[in-house]
Amino acid sequence: MRRFAAFVPFVLLASLSLPAYAGTITIEGRGEVMATPDMAQINSGVTTQGATAREALDANTAAMADLIAELKAAGIEPRDIQTSGFSVNPNYVYTDERDANGYSLPPKINGYQVSNTVTVTVRKLDTLGSILDKSVTVGANTINGVSFSVADPSELYDEARKAAFADARAKAELYATAAGSTLEDILSISEGQTFNDPQPYPMYARADMAASAPVPVQAGELAFAINVNVQWELGTGAE
Repeated sequence: MRRFAAFVPFVLLASLSLPAYAGTITIEGRGEVMATPDMAQINSGVTTQGATAREALDANTAAMADLIAELKAAGIEPRDIQTSGFSVNPNYVYTDERDANGYSLPPKINGYQVSNTVTVTVRKLDTLGSILDKSVTVGANTINGVSFSVADPSELYDEARKAAFADARAKAELYATAAGSTLEDILSISEGQTFNDPQPYPMYARADMAASAPVPVQAGELAFAINVNVQWELGTGAE
């Protein structure tokens, strides 16, 4: 009996010294950092027509050689010029004529079209408008889109992470206080990453653009955002 009586106060005392567990709380936080882009990508190329596939291809090859040479002369490095599309397609002519049985006649081939496109990375944004203008001047008749980015966004994402965690903790503390609880140990942290940039916009070349001023471009800002989910233990809040 003495051993049992001495053990009970020890167990009670130990249990009173530990915070009571009152469940968990999981909160999502979001952090977002805005930054000015420092590079851009252009998808441009040449589309040519010819009576035969060979004729269209020869014209396209000559125009693309001029385009790539102009890009390099403008300071674009070879590593920043990548072929992104190539196609040879017949041009079909459709007719409303019908055969003796009343069926529509099949379309006829009336020449060929060759398209060749390259994705160009521009690392000096102050040259972007001039490069667009020069590309059209030497024969690029399609510019499918321009997109902006930041070469190394790692520090921006780190700042967004800090802001996301602070946002999650502030919300969790608010809920815990309202529930009469306290935040205890963190049980888990998981994140999701988002990158919102201006949408690429199509540009279609015109013959009268050759003598125009450099194309005006606006890079705007990019949003680098992190969503984080944090789970805490909850205490009872009792002293």
